[in-house]
Amino acid sequence: MGQDQTKQQIEKGLQLYQSNQTEKALQVWMKVLEKSSDLVGRFRVLGCLVTAHSEMGRYKEMLKFAVVQIDTARELEDADFLLESYLNLARSNEKLCEFHKTISYCKTCLGLPGTRAGAQLGGQVSLSMGNAFLGLSVFQKALESFEKALRYAHNNDDTMLECRVCCSLGSFYAQVKDYEKALFFPCKAAELVNDYGKGWSLKYRAMSQYHMAVAYRLLGHLGSAMECCEESMKIALQHGDRPLQALCLLCFADIHRSRGDLELSQLKLHCLSESIYRSKGLQRELRAHVVRFHECVEETELYCGLCGESIGERNSRLQALPCSHIFHLRCLQNSGTRSCPNCRRSSMKPGFV
Repeated sequence: MGQDQTKQQIEKGLQLYQSNQTEKALQVWMKVLEKSSDLVGRFRVLGCLVTAHSEMGRYKEMLKFAVVQIDTARELEDADFLLESYLNLARSNEKLCEFHKTISYCKTCLGLPGTRAGAQLGGQVSLSMGNAFLGLSVFQKALESFEKALRYAHNNDDTMLECRVCCSLGSFYAQVKDYEKALFFPCKAAELVNDYGKGWSLKYRAMSQYHMAVAYRLLGHLGSAMECCEESMKIALQHGDRPLQALCLLCFADIHRSRGDLELSQLKLHCLSESIYRSKGLQRELRAHVVRFHECVEETELYCGLCGESIGERNSRLQALPCSHIFHLRCLQNSGTRSCPNCRRSSMKPGFV
C-alpha cells in the first residue's frame, strides 16, 4: 500500500469514526498498519488508533499503540513526530493513573530540541502534566501547569485547549472545595463550546456539562446537576464514550445520595472514623488519624499561608496568585500585604486561575 492509498484509507477510517461506526474505522486503520509501507502514514494511523482507544476507555491498547508510534517516530528521525508520540505516551499513562510516568514523559517532550512544542503542543503537554500532578494531589504544581497551559491557549488562540484546561481547573477546585470556582471554569468551557463549537466534536460539550454537573451537586443545586449530567450522558452514549459514561453514572449516584435517596447518605468517612475512635476511647488511633491528616496537608501545601487553616475541609472562596500559591480570599483581603506571604513575590495581581 503506497502513500496515496494509505492517505485515502486513513480518511475513510476518519469518516467512519465521525459517523460513530467505530469498529469499522478500527478495522480500516488496522489494515493500513498491516499493509502500508509509508512510515508517515503509519505514524498518522497510529495516532488515530491512540485517540480512538482513549475515547473508548481501552487504555492498555492506547498505550500499546503509543509505544509503536514512538518506534515509528524514531525510524522517521523527525523531532516533531517524536514529540507527538511522547505526548501520546504521556496521555496513555495519565489514563492508566501512572502519574509519575506521565510527568516524566511530559518533561521529555519539553526537553526535545528543535520541535514545535513552544508553539503548538506545549500547552497540551502542560495540561497533561497538570492532570498528573492533580492525580498525585500535588496541588501547587498542578496549578502552575494549568496556568502555563492557559497561557499557551491564550497566546495561540487555541480555544479547544482552553476548554480542556477549564474543565481540569473545575476538577482542581472541586478537590480543594472552592465550589464557586469549580463551577465557574466548566461554565467558561461551555461558553467556549457555544461560541466556537459548530465545527467541534460534541465531546467538548459533554465534557463541560459533566464538570458543571459535579460543581452544581457540590453547591447543592441538584436539579441543575441532574440536567447537566443527563446532557453529558446522552452525548456519551451517542458517541460510545465509555469513560465519560462511567463518570456520569458516578455523578448520578452522588446526586441521588445528596438527595437522601440512599440510607446514611450524609455520613462522611472522616467524621465516621473520628466518632468511632472517640466512642471506643481509642486515643492512640484517633491521634494517629489526626496527625496523618495534618501531615498530608503539609505534604501537599494545601493550607492558607495567612491563617494556617487547611484548605479543602469545607467550602470556602480561594484566590490563586501568579506564583500559584493559594489563600483564602478573605485572608488576602484583610491582610493588606502587597506580596505573596509564602514566596514574597511582589505582584499580588491574580493569574488566569
